[in-house]
Amino acid sequence: MGELMTNRRHLALLGMSVLATPFHSLARSPKVPRVGFLISETVSGQASRVDALRLGLRERGYVEGKKIAVEIRSADGNYDLLPGLAAELVSLKVDVIVAFGTKAVVEAMRATTTIPIVEPIMGDPVGLGLSSNLARPQGNLTGSSQFGPEAYAKRLEFLKEAVPSIARVAVLVNPVNTASAFQVHAIRAASDALKLEIQVFEIQAAKEFGNTFAAIAQGRMEATLVSTDTLFRANYPEIAERARRQKLASTGTREFAMAGGLIGYGVDDAKMYRRAAYFVDRILKGSKPGDLPIEQATRLELVINLKTAKAFGIAIPQSLLVRADELIQ
Repeated sequence: MGELMTNRRHLALLGMSVLATPFHSLARSPKVPRVGFLISETVSGQASRVDALRLGLRERGYVEGKKIAVEIRSADGNYDLLPGLAAELVSLKVDVIVAFGTKAVVEAMRATTTIPIVEPIMGDPVGLGLSSNLARPQGNLTGSSQFGPEAYAKRLEFLKEAVPSIARVAVLVNPVNTASAFQVHAIRAASDALKLEIQVFEIQAAKEFGNTFAAIAQGRMEATLVSTDTLFRANYPEIAERARRQKLASTGTREFAMAGGLIGYGVDDAKMYRRAAYFVDRILKGSKPGDLPIEQATRLELVINLKTAKAFGIAIPQSLLVRADELIQ
């Protein structure tokens, strides 16, 4: 009888301990999704993009440390590190990789064919061989595209309209970028129509800017076009300042003009990276990247830096000013 009472007391105590245990301790903790950011340049050089992407994720309820974990891997401009960094994200079994730029997306795709990859801004993914189809990518890549040829043609057109006297244009390209050949082809095609002479200058690292601009001076270039690349984007202020010192009319992306270049034309980087959170959200909720159409940017903005124009003594034609989406005073 005493043994029976003891067992009953043990059962009662066990029941009390179960009731006292918080429900969340008994339930299995939900898995926090992990998103990898693969960056070819420095994190500081891509800070506005990182911030925009994080903002987009927060807007969709993904609070870092609670609802999502972010793993950032940056090559700091040493592209030889990208394959290892991509492999590291794969070994961490992240749920999605967001690739910052073409170089990063190429290495991410080499590292995995199963983990979804989101590229916030692509040039021509089909032309570059990154995707077979925009409407149904079919692979593990999705995101947004800015079709390049029209943008490069417009940048040269606006530059020529702003400074009709220019005839020789230096084009900065990064040969490591798989899109560089595509970029040069588009630029040459546009330059022929405008009767501009093009000379290509290759740059693979920020330390090469000094020698490159010295060569541009020796070649008596009158203007410069900065192709789209994460290396250049991370160093827009320096490029714009070197162009200003050498009295080179300059053009590039929208952000290039914001950083001091004369003419900028392209998508709003921050909006595109903020939009990338939509793809991450859809994937984390079960969608396959191959079923998410690659979106094409339809709004490209013209930015004219009037401060730079004034420093050059350039009077921008009124016909061009009225078409600008933004004028930097």
